[in-house]
Amino acid sequence: MRKKPIVSAVLLIGIGIIFGVALVSTFNTGGIASAFAADKEIGAKQAPVTLSPQVQALNDAMTSASKSVNATVVNIKVVTESKVDNKQLRDFFKFFGSPEDMPGGGEDGDMQKSEGAGSGVIISSDGYIITNNHVVEQAKDDGITVILSDRKEYKAKLIGRDPLTDLAVIKVEASNLPVAHIGNSDEVVIGEMVIAVGNPLGLNSTVTSGIVSAIGRGALGLNRDRYAVENFIQTDAAINPGNSGGGLFNLRGSLIGINSAIATRTGGYMGYGFAIPANLMKAVALDIIEDGKVDRGYIGISLRPVDEVSAKSLKLDKVAGALVDDIIKDSPAEKAGIEAGDVILELDGKPVNSSNDLQSLVAQRRAGDKVNLKIWRDGKSLSKSVVLKKRDDATVASNEDGVTGSASKEDESTNGTVSFKDLGFTVAPLTEKVKTELNIEDGVLITKVEPYSHASERGLFPGFVIVKAEKQSISKTGQINKIIKDRQGEVLKLQVKSKDGSRLIFLEIPKKS
Repeated sequence: MRKKPIVSAVLLIGIGIIFGVALVSTFNTGGIASAFAADKEIGAKQAPVTLSPQVQALNDAMTSASKSVNATVVNIKVVTESKVDNKQLRDFFKFFGSPEDMPGGGEDGDMQKSEGAGSGVIISSDGYIITNNHVVEQAKDDGITVILSDRKEYKAKLIGRDPLTDLAVIKVEASNLPVAHIGNSDEVVIGEMVIAVGNPLGLNSTVTSGIVSAIGRGALGLNRDRYAVENFIQTDAAINPGNSGGGLFNLRGSLIGINSAIATRTGGYMGYGFAIPANLMKAVALDIIEDGKVDRGYIGISLRPVDEVSAKSLKLDKVAGALVDDIIKDSPAEKAGIEAGDVILELDGKPVNSSNDLQSLVAQRRAGDKVNLKIWRDGKSLSKSVVLKKRDDATVASNEDGVTGSASKEDESTNGTVSFKDLGFTVAPLTEKVKTELNIEDGVLITKVEPYSHASERGLFPGFVIVKAEKQSISKTGQINKIIKDRQGEVLKLQVKSKDGSRLIFLEIPKKS
């Protein structure tokens, strides 16, 4: 009686095996396979373009560089704390109810926390990381967290900051970290391909690519400090908020800059970003790591760019160098015999193409270092050696753009108001008030500058005092009038003084018909 169920089960298993074999065999013959479209092909059989070896090599270089540097760039989270003025909010709650009902209480000076983010680059295997000063400058104690590319997190200690270059060094307690190779930023050339690595908009380990758009970019006013060092590498690789402190690398995977700022009217990327050159970064980082601050030397001069007009006046073969506007009293420059009107062409054999170049080169030296300058004076080149001095708040070198102006009227012994209509400015005798304010005895006061005039374009402003013209001291308006008359068709060099210091102005005096 029990054999029938067993026989039935065996028969069913056998039938199932036979059916399964048949089913599998039909997948390759189009029966059931066609019902499931197993033999259906979609998409073309091959790519429409075959890359040339050169393009493939470039693609491989880009991907290889990106992969090799990604682990050296970190994400930095920063917690800041600031006092909040609750007066307006408290008045609101007082009108509708009780100040005690307002969120956070009703007392002034409540501490409010906020969070920010940026990037950094590992520069030593034992945990030193370079970033931007503006990323960490407001961080509270224990408020800096570093997140590596493998998502490991560390609390970081602030080692030191340098606001003038917008650089800072932090450190995590770790070992055997991947370290960026620091390249020679002096070898960077316009047009070379670069990649920017950072953490923009909260997107970790983001890589963008572009080219070097310009080098030696300065006078942008990105750092509000008048003595800030601005000598950026400009790139069109996309850089956005959160990229600050990240790395700009070449295709060899060498760090050539620290991404610091963007040119924007919206707060986001608009085509250009700016990176601090690696050579400057390295000098600052080593100083901070050694003693927690930058022991930067200074020369003690105020600078301005050389333009076509000033180059013509100074008899330079080309527009190059950094023009000395003023010398700070008792500075290294004064002791070395440098004069206002000198053009610095080289520092230790390195060409100086702009005032930004000179600032950057000096920023890489320390107090006590001796530098050799090649200068241009009175139509010939000279050499001067300067021992850099430690800078303090009262004695600093600046990099201000200079200005210019021009004139026309009577005898040089007269001292009345004179208007130079062709040039667009007016001078008058110096007042006792201005003499006291500027601590000067002689000069003529610029009382008016016409908008859009030559004087305005060259940077003259009311309140400036002309103290010298072509190295001749000026005490009367008639003197400057005669000098301008005598130099028609030429470039006139003026030394002017204001509350901001002394500077040189170059005016092109038009010929009279």
